[in-house]
Amino acid sequence: MKVTVTTLGDDIFTLDVSDDMELVNFKALCEYESGVPATEIVVTFEGRPLLDDRQPLKGYGVKEGDVLLIQQIVHQRQSGNPQQASDTENQNDPAHIREVLLNSPEQLALLKHNNPHLADALLSGSVEQFTSVLQEQQEQRARKEQLRIRMMNADPFDAEAQQLIAEEIKQQNIDSNMEAAMEYHPESFGQVVMLYINCKVNGHPVRAFIDSGAQTTIMSQACAERCSIIRLVDGRWAGVAKGVGTQKIIGRIHLVQIQIENDFLTSSFSVLEDQPMDMLLGLDMLKRHQCCIDLKRNKLVIGTTGTETRFLSESELPECARLQLPQIPMPGSILQEQEDQQLAQALANSAREGFKVSGSSNQDHPSTSITSAQPMNDFPEENIQKLIQLGFSRENVLKALQRFNGDVDQAMAALFAMSLKLP
Repeated sequence: MKVTVTTLGDDIFTLDVSDDMELVNFKALCEYESGVPATEIVVTFEGRPLLDDRQPLKGYGVKEGDVLLIQQIVHQRQSGNPQQASDTENQNDPAHIREVLLNSPEQLALLKHNNPHLADALLSGSVEQFTSVLQEQQEQRARKEQLRIRMMNADPFDAEAQQLIAEEIKQQNIDSNMEAAMEYHPESFGQVVMLYINCKVNGHPVRAFIDSGAQTTIMSQACAERCSIIRLVDGRWAGVAKGVGTQKIIGRIHLVQIQIENDFLTSSFSVLEDQPMDMLLGLDMLKRHQCCIDLKRNKLVIGTTGTETRFLSESELPECARLQLPQIPMPGSILQEQEDQQLAQALANSAREGFKVSGSSNQDHPSTSITSAQPMNDFPEENIQKLIQLGFSRENVLKALQRFNGDVDQAMAALFAMSLKLP
């Protein structure tokens, strides 16, 4: 349905909305058109203000062709209650946000994993740098939310718009799956300690990686030089090793003794030119000496001799052995900007076609709705608005407040720690 929106000034514009659109989303559309912040908008219909943001427009009796008045109201509570105004200002202060995150080790660990860019700025010690990164991400989050609300009015027959909506739903499912994993299976986000043992090659100590997935035993050129066996490399066996990527094989050492505990075992090596690991014991070596990887006792058992040697602890591993987690594109990245551009282009194409989503269209095309029902809550509205003003969606704010029993600081820390992707 089409409704006309006017202000106390000369601004008049028409919106094509669904009759079951909630008032909070209607205010967001008005913010996009008028530039007035949604949190300061009061909508008046037939002389009475509409106060319940969760109520749909049809619940207020709004029909096709009706006129609604919007007014910008500065929160009187802040001027009437200096202490409350001070608390609200403090909640939005980057220095306060930084202090809350630093005082919450659990949320700080999540922030390092989910938002390394913000975590680096937080730990840099510079309040100015943290403020700059935080404001940049909040602006990106706000722009993304505006585009998402505009998508609600996109042409339901626009294939590009529908594809972006499908991607949005897919990302929501992925985020929900990750939240469940963080709650019920948090150990899956820890780093895996790789299997290394101490050994000696030509009398030189080497930390060898045990890899039953590698076909052959390999050694780096640097390690071969350090162990003084580079002179034994047979260049006729040069080639290219293929696996996860490719590396140049400079040759092969046909026979070398490896000392593990008190055993001296023979093996051959393929020597790689640029290999971060010193030595990798592959399946050829493990099968030849009937080795058993005993994870229960954390030992490597050599079957041919019965010798056991322990796997190294995490503190003893070389730097290259530490698992590097993939970096997730963060707000402000090139990938995020491309997504925003695609979404904006889809909206522009839809607007040119002149189609809008009506209330009946939403019923015929449920995939065009990307909002979800909000959970019931008993939290003060001012606390909810404090967190929404930081750029988070109302749904995520309510979830965080429920999780921490209404503690605004803890909820704020959790929201920033979970800021894996813009909502």
